[in-house]
This record gives sequence, C-alpha cells and structure tokens, in this order.
Amino acid sequence: MADTEGSKDTKDYFLDVPARHDGFFLKGAHQLDWGMRNRLARIFRPASGRTVMLAIDHGYFLGPTSGLERIDQTILPLLQYADALMCTRGILRSTIPASFGNGVVMRSSGGPSTLKELSNERIAVDIDDAVRMNVSAMAVQVFIGGEFETQSVHNMTQLVDMGLRCGVPTLGVTAVGKNLTRDARYLGLATRICAELGAQVVKTYYCTEGFETVTAGCPVPIVMAGGTKLPELEALTMAYNAVTQGAAGVDMGRNIFQSDAPAAMIQAVGKVVHELLKPKQAYDCYLTLKSEQAKAGK
Repeated sequence: MADTEGSKDTKDYFLDVPARHDGFFLKGAHQLDWGMRNRLARIFRPASGRTVMLAIDHGYFLGPTSGLERIDQTILPLLQYADALMCTRGILRSTIPASFGNGVVMRSSGGPSTLKELSNERIAVDIDDAVRMNVSAMAVQVFIGGEFETQSVHNMTQLVDMGLRCGVPTLGVTAVGKNLTRDARYLGLATRICAELGAQVVKTYYCTEGFETVTAGCPVPIVMAGGTKLPELEALTMAYNAVTQGAAGVDMGRNIFQSDAPAAMIQAVGKVVHELLKPKQAYDCYLTLKSEQAKAGK
C-alpha cells in the first residue's frame, strides 16, 4: 500500500482542458475492445496505418517450400524488417525467438494438403493456445465459391466468436480456387462477406482493374496477398498500386524470401508501404541494398 505520509494535495485537474478521447487509426476498429486494438497496433504501424507482414505459413499445406526449408537460416534475419509475421504455431514455438516483439498472426485453420481438396479446412488452433502464445491475430482461410464454402465461413465465424471473448482479432484470408477469377467483383464479394461476418482484418489478392472498389467496399482493413513470385520491380509496383488504392499494407512471402536478396527486398517493400515510395525508386533502393549486402557478405 502506498505511504500516505507527506502526500501532496491534489490540484492538477486541468479544468479548462476537455478530457482526451483519441480515435483509433484503423478503419472499422474504433469500437473494438482495448485489448483487440492493442493487438492490431502490433500488426499495423500507428504512424502510417499500414503493415508489412511477412508470410511464412506455406508449410501448413505445401510442406517444405523453396526459401522456407530452414526458417532459422532464411527468415530469422528478416524479422527485424517485418511489422508482423504470419506463421503456424509449430514454427512459432520451434523456431521464432520469444524476443520478437512485433505482431504475430497465427495460422489457425488447416487440414488438407495439396493432394486433397484445399477448401476442406477445419479450425486447427484452440483460442486458449492463441492467448497462451500471445499472438496478435488468428488467420483463417475462407473459400468463397469453393466446394466447402459454408464450412470455411463457419470456421471463420467460430474463430471470430472465440476471439471476441478473448480480445484476439481474426484475419479472414480469401482463397481463390483454380476455377475462380481474381477480379474486383469476386474479391469484393469475398472480402465483404468476411467483414460482414466479423473478421477484423481481411487478406485478399490484388486485381489490376477496380481494386479501389474492393477496398472501399470493405469496412475493415484489407491487406494485399503477395501471391506467386514476381520479378522484384513488378512486385514493388503491385504493392504500390495496392496501398495507393486503399490497402492497409501487404502480406508477402515468396516475393520476399524467394527474392535474390530477401533482406533488401523486404526493406524496399517497407519503403513502398510506409513512405509511398514510387516503384522505380523502391527498386533502385533494392538494388543498392542488394549490392551493399553482397559486399558485406550477407
């Protein structure tokens, strides 16, 4: 108990200053609980309202992926440049240092491998384990138009309910099947469904026409998925187009860890996302960093 002797009389009530009520910097998050907003602030930089998320969860259905064979060797050096990391709980526990202080988005659905129907996923993580590991959000795949569409949507709503009880946001990840088109109409449908049913953040692909309508029609932040490996300038251009058309950042994996210079690439992506550096300038930055790292033997 505090010592009461020698305590001063209270006087600094600032009667002429209205009580401060700060808003929250992310779209659709101003009415969430404090804990959930605190977790979102670990994923998204408050200064820019955007994130560079490093996706390394591919192994949950692909197995060892090129660039992710030894995460301790290829990914750990990149963590210092990532605002958030998207990974499975197995990798988080076995490989990621507990000293990593930025956001962790934990893959929380799974089941089939590439040998089976991918939309047949189930919830793969209990909320107690997500809280135990202090993750910033849980990610769940949603297959709008897929064979198991309703099941995947139900997976998401179950995670949303569990997350709301514990203050853990849910990231709805829109999956595009082989027979579905990545156009604004489909992406707008998939992202809006995720948001309407409670996801606090949605991850989706970029489309060259009408992407601004996808982000405008979604009442929560959209993070752009990196997708398949592109040449560095193309990947930087896609990231620039996405954030200037309303995305709250990117979640890139192969376009970073499969780059010729992953550390240079993730830093260049950060310049695009947080500083809105033009693609050509960001590419020049990438080349400079790549050269410097090569000289340093990194």
